[in-house]
Amino acid sequence: MRIFIAGATGVIGIRLVPLLVADGHVVAGMTRSGHKAGLLRELGAGPVVCDVFDLAALTDAMTAFGPELVMHQLTDLPDDAADMASFADRNDRMRSEGTGNMLSAAAAAGAERVIAQSISWELPAKRGAVAAEHERAVLHAGGVVIRYGQLYGPGTFYEADPPPRPRIHVDDAARQTLPAFAVPPGITIVVDDRAA
Repeated sequence: MRIFIAGATGVIGIRLVPLLVADGHVVAGMTRSGHKAGLLRELGAGPVVCDVFDLAALTDAMTAFGPELVMHQLTDLPDDAADMASFADRNDRMRSEGTGNMLSAAAAAGAERVIAQSISWELPAKRGAVAAEHERAVLHAGGVVIRYGQLYGPGTFYEADPPPRPRIHVDDAARQTLPAFAVPPGITIVVDDRAA
């Protein structure tokens, strides 16, 4: 399958790419950062350097690749959890305008399926409304929303100690994303249901 992953160098995307390549998929990995293109090549993906907020460039890149499946793993989060509040508007824009652009480009490229990242915990009212609209847009387009638990493990805000539930180790999150290829359109939840 031809799979276009936006957010390919994020904490889930960077783990998904080698899993997909190992399964024999042809992967295009999108990143905003040109210096991460080499990493994507090393992982076996064709790098696509593009900003999700440039709809024309995104549509051109996606159409040129011709994906069967588009994965939206984009967020705009800080490296330090202490900076979350100052990034809230940026991440909201990713969920609203970014999602709209992803869905438009996927439709223009003739993608058969869209899978988009979401969360399985409640946000404050304004943030929650944006997340809910993000999910509605994906569902309206016939896509699959994956509600991940809070991620923990290397490269996350919780590298040493797991956060409160709902949660999932980031490596498990990547592995558990693959079955979403076969689920019908709707919402699927990816959390750790093991006892503490």
